[in-house]
Amino acid sequence: MNNLKRYIKPGLIAMVMGAIYLSGCTKLDITPKSALTPSIFPTTPAQYVAATGPIYTSFRGAPGRQYWLLQNLSTDENVLVARGGNWLDGGTYSTVNLHTVTPDNGMTETCWQWGYGTISLCNQVLSLFDATPASDAKKQTVAEIKTMRALSYFYLMDLFGNVPISKKFGDTTNLGTQPRATVFAFIESELLAQIPDLSATSGVTTYGRPTKGLAYAILAKMYLNAQYYIGTARYQDAVTMCDNIIKLGQYSLDADYLGMFKPNNGPQIKDFIFAVPYDGVQAQGQYYARWTINPNLKNKYKMPYTPDGPVYTYKQYYALFNDDNDIRKKQYLVGKQYNNDGTPINITTTNIGLDASYSGPNPNATVVHQLEFTPDIVWKNPATFDIGNDELANEEGYRNNKFYPDSLNTDRNQGNDVPMFRYADVLLEKAEAILRGATATNGDSPLSLVNQVRARAKASPMAAVTLQDILDERGRELAMEMWRRNDIIRFGQFEKAWGIKTDANPAKRIFPIPRPEMALNPKLVQNPGY
Repeated sequence: MNNLKRYIKPGLIAMVMGAIYLSGCTKLDITPKSALTPSIFPTTPAQYVAATGPIYTSFRGAPGRQYWLLQNLSTDENVLVARGGNWLDGGTYSTVNLHTVTPDNGMTETCWQWGYGTISLCNQVLSLFDATPASDAKKQTVAEIKTMRALSYFYLMDLFGNVPISKKFGDTTNLGTQPRATVFAFIESELLAQIPDLSATSGVTTYGRPTKGLAYAILAKMYLNAQYYIGTARYQDAVTMCDNIIKLGQYSLDADYLGMFKPNNGPQIKDFIFAVPYDGVQAQGQYYARWTINPNLKNKYKMPYTPDGPVYTYKQYYALFNDDNDIRKKQYLVGKQYNNDGTPINITTTNIGLDASYSGPNPNATVVHQLEFTPDIVWKNPATFDIGNDELANEEGYRNNKFYPDSLNTDRNQGNDVPMFRYADVLLEKAEAILRGATATNGDSPLSLVNQVRARAKASPMAAVTLQDILDERGRELAMEMWRRNDIIRFGQFEKAWGIKTDANPAKRIFPIPRPEMALNPKLVQNPGY
């Protein structure tokens, strides 16, 4: 990791050692346990940041693992296969891809706890700050906390639809399910109220914390999806929020697309509006390479552990990358694989180890096979989502290497920060909103905006652009960044078939309320279809 990153991350980790602690995740009425007393209330900006540390620690939990898996695996982009029984895990992953999730799915429970655990911490810290004296530092920090709370509600609303709203720590009167439109309105009003007090600056001093740019970005995403979320189109409002971000002058398209996602990324990336900082030692929890990298690539990438590699890319999704000059295509590992010096990556195995269907006379004879990723994923047993456990099965499906493996750590934890909102996304959102009927502004057109993004990727400019072109470009630009589910729902393509998934029930656009949460809170109402 570079020096800039080492400067930022220890500061964020110091937040973890701040003054607030909370036991429990989903109950909203837990008695606060705090080391804060009036004599040590924060007064300086640094002290306020430290006191809010547990909020960011909580938020960091799911984007590096379960939320990332839940969003990616529920789409036509990725699939986590079972191999000889390994990785079936009771259908945790397969049912997400097949749209047959039940209220007992562990990933949905984790994401529910992630959202409400962060919200509860926000409410607790806000309650503790009530007694602190007024100051500019307090005003900005409170705005940041409320923006983090709104962001958490955005993710919960997107995942689960109708959810409870709690605005005060210890309040047990508002635990009932609220309609999605009510949650939408709360998030909107909360963000609009915080924007004046948020920093307009993006960079080292605000990295990993909310700014005006983040608040505008959340609102842009909500307005673009408003037709689906609340039944009312808000495309002109989406354009306004995108323009607000552009006018800040804080963001741009970094020249090195692939470099933005490497372990040494950080506040120097101008495309990142809001990112979750990770570090292999001090801010753990980002495991992407564990799931996408084949075990036989361990030595090439100098990985300190053997990756599992069960997350494959569907060939139809990879087909979006139809321009060989597009540098974004290089994030995928396809075909025969080679070491950095050009020598083939060879695997020594046996005939039966290579291909379990081998029926020749020498099943245990040694063979040398070059690692080669093939496009088709073939289920040997669809009922158990199993593709087999021989070497050829292990090489089915293309692999994504966007979040490049971190070789400097001692275990699976990576140091690649994870962007949650990016400037390129904003440009594509504005293009889509105009194409859906909003009035163009500032001389921009859908075509000019899309071509800005394509130019950075060294892809050929488009001559014209349709809504399907927008969706395809989003697929190329935002691969593995947890927006595909949101996108294909908005474009009416979440119900299409992929892999062995045939479910076309629109009710599956949102996930079920986890059964453990229903048991804890009898005021919750299960989503239709579950």
